[in-house]
Amino acid sequence: MSQPKPPTPAKLITGFFVKDRSLAADIVAQLQKRLGPLELASAWMDFDFTSYYEKEMGAPLSRRMLVFKPLVEQTELAGIKHLTNEVEDHYRQSGSRRVNIDPGYLLPERLVLASGKNFSHRIYMDKGIYADLTLIYRKGAFRVLPWTYPDYADGRMTDFLMLVRKRYMLELKRGPSSFKGSVEDTCSRAGIADSQFSP
Repeated sequence: MSQPKPPTPAKLITGFFVKDRSLAADIVAQLQKRLGPLELASAWMDFDFTSYYEKEMGAPLSRRMLVFKPLVEQTELAGIKHLTNEVEDHYRQSGSRRVNIDPGYLLPERLVLASGKNFSHRIYMDKGIYADLTLIYRKGAFRVLPWTYPDYADGRMTDFLMLVRKRYMLELKRGPSSFKGSVEDTCSRAGIADSQFSP
C-alpha cells in the first residue's frame, strides 16, 4: 500500500495574449497584486496558431509568458484561475475581452493549465475549474500530447519552459537564490526571457 506524501510545490506560470501591447505593463501589475512578484517574463511571441479569438479580440495577437516567484500548492490553481478571470474582466470593453490569461503550473514532470471547460483529459479541481495536462517532461524534453495547444507545442514556448524548469529544479534543490547567474545569463542570450518585465 502506498503511503500518502505531501505534493511537490509547483512553479506558477501565467500566459496572456493581447492585441494592444500597451496594456501589458498594467496587466502584469494587476497580476502581481494577486499572484505575487514576477520572477521571469518571456519575449513577445506571435499568437497566430488559431483565429478563434479574433472575432472578440481582433488581430494580430501577441503572447507573453510570466513566471512568478512564490511556489504554490497544486490545489491553489482553481482559485488562481478565478483571480486571473477578474483581471480579464477588468479590461473588458463593450463586453469583449481585451486580454486572455491562462494560468498554470510547472512540476518536474509536467505542465498543467487551468480551464473552465471539461474534456476527456481534464480533471476537475474545484470552483468550476479543470486541470489540463498540457505537456509532459520525459527523457530531457517536453513532450507534446494529442490535445496540446499548438502554441504550447511551438519551439519558442518549449525553449522558454525548459529554462523555467531548470531554474525551478535548482530552486527545489537549493533554494530561490540558486538560479542567479548562469541560467539567467542563458535566458538573456537566448532572447526569449528576461528577469525584468518591459513592455
